[in-house]
Amino acid sequence: MSHFSHIKTQIRNLNSLQAALTDLGIDWKSGAKTVRGYRGQTRTAELTIEQDNGYDIGFSWNGEEYELVSDMQFWQQAWSVDRFLNKVTQRYAYHTVLNETSRQGFQVAEQQKNEDGSIRLVLQRWSA
Repeated sequence: MSHFSHIKTQIRNLNSLQAALTDLGIDWKSGAKTVRGYRGQTRTAELTIEQDNGYDIGFSWNGEEYELVSDMQFWQQAWSVDRFLNKVTQRYAYHTVLNETSRQGFQVAEQQKNEDGSIRLVLQRWSA
């Protein structure tokens, strides 16, 4: 029998999560929606990713962070769950850094994607 899994993340900002998923080419829907699982089981999530097989992936707010919610038996993404979360987390961190540093007056001076997949950012801020 299959059931929903709840995987903790460090994702706390919905806008950065949405930007990360968009960067990865993942179609998502925002707003409280139902995540569909095995035998009609459902959960509510603030962001959902519909899969072609009729079973969804969601990100649900648990009061501290967004958890990934899905019936893992029906996972149908290009990457494994771990790889998916690693990619989403990296893009989420990227957007979080850009948003926070921009708010503090910084601009990206240089950006480089390294062979190991990491991203190098050089930020600058002009002061008077």
